[in-house]
Amino acid sequence: MRKDWAGFGVDLHLEVSTGGGRRRGLEEALRQAVRDGRLPRGTRLPSTRSLAAELGLSRGTVSAAYDQLVAEGYLATRPGSATEVADVSPTTLSRSEPPSEPSPGPGHHLQLPTGPSAAPLYDLRLPAGPSATPLHDLRPGQPDLSAFPARAWLRATRHVLSTAPAEVLGPCDPRGRIELRAALAGYLARTRGVITTPDLIVVTTGFVQALNLLVQVIDGPIATEEPGHDFYREVLRRAGRETVPLPVDGLGAQVDTLTGATAAAVVTPAHQYPTGVPLHPARRRALREWGGLVVEDDYDGEFRYDRQPVGAFQGTAPDRVVYVGTTSESLAPALRLGWMAVPPSLIGPVAEAKLHTDTHTEVLGQLVLARLIETHDYDRHIRAARLRYRRRRELMLARLGPGPGQPLPGVALPGVAAGLRALLLLPEEGPAEGELLAECERRGIALRAASPLWRGDGPGGLLIGYAAASERAYPHALEALARVLAGT
Repeated sequence: MRKDWAGFGVDLHLEVSTGGGRRRGLEEALRQAVRDGRLPRGTRLPSTRSLAAELGLSRGTVSAAYDQLVAEGYLATRPGSATEVADVSPTTLSRSEPPSEPSPGPGHHLQLPTGPSAAPLYDLRLPAGPSATPLHDLRPGQPDLSAFPARAWLRATRHVLSTAPAEVLGPCDPRGRIELRAALAGYLARTRGVITTPDLIVVTTGFVQALNLLVQVIDGPIATEEPGHDFYREVLRRAGRETVPLPVDGLGAQVDTLTGATAAAVVTPAHQYPTGVPLHPARRRALREWGGLVVEDDYDGEFRYDRQPVGAFQGTAPDRVVYVGTTSESLAPALRLGWMAVPPSLIGPVAEAKLHTDTHTEVLGQLVLARLIETHDYDRHIRAARLRYRRRRELMLARLGPGPGQPLPGVALPGVAAGLRALLLLPEEGPAEGELLAECERRGIALRAASPLWRGDGPGGLLIGYAAASERAYPHALEALARVLAGT
């Protein structure tokens, strides 16, 4: 059933309210997706069986919702083909778009506003030796590179090179090619609920560049989650920016600790890094009401397994949230492609900073990614990857989690409903983090320590990635780690 879902055209973020019944909730969610343009005309919908499995509904509920929307004119069906969004939308698109900024073309000067306005990659524990490839690859934050969609990428590259005009080989807008910015605006709205326009998107080389651009245009201390990504804290420190801790508990970031003295907060509201907890709805509301700039790191927004996806926080406050995403986990880190959806008040300064940082991001990759999104090859790759990583996560839980045969009793694996990694917290009575890391390194197992994610003394643990290894190698890597935990 899920294979059929993975093979369908589009991925879609739906927030189905069940207050008035499941069928009515699904109907209204689909209506809204058509109205606000997240489901464009002609888009093929998944089968009733696939959508029911994805949303945890009965097939009859989905069929009834489809039938109702066909009757209302939102959807259309033809014998022998899939249900799709009708050619003529029954209502005018009603989503309010943020105001656009002028396009910074040649000679256009972007005015800056006046007045107020760690342990890096070497901690991934790569085994020593001439090869950078570990024997057992459990590094967090890296996808299965052997599953890169090479055929689709090659097909899109050939299309771009054979159809693009020669002018694409010249300098481009510092925000990036309009083809990719337009494709991203539609994709992010459809899959993550992001409210933006192509004019408000800046194509970057990744999250690190996004941070470096932002520190050039905002003043004041920046809050980062505690625990949180130590590498990004180090990026901010090297940029000369003071960081303040934003404590995290079982409900996510404690946003009530933010004060007016803090200029911005870097948060992971959909799936906190590394604990995995989503930001509680009450805290999402409090964060929306806080007066500072919010930088949303949606680092694994596409990969949800056990629960309804949590929409991007940016969709609740587009005028105060910078939404940041990349292809580092969805495709490959070497592509160096990322994006920022920027509030209208910051797009000029951010584009100016991008212009004077590296002029613009490499163009060919932008056009190829735009083509992948337009043809829905990107959606198909994401869906296939989601199923693959879910199977791996389940294998990890079965081998390392509580139950008979657990190699190290007392370990905890919180927050694994989403993402490509797991935080394994060690019991107080048991081997120390350093001891396990040394043994992993000796056996060629690449992962990383959890304690550096805290500024002070953090709990002992391991950060385990279940995506980096190939399908064939992953079970062996997992078994090697289990033997280390068991002390055998």
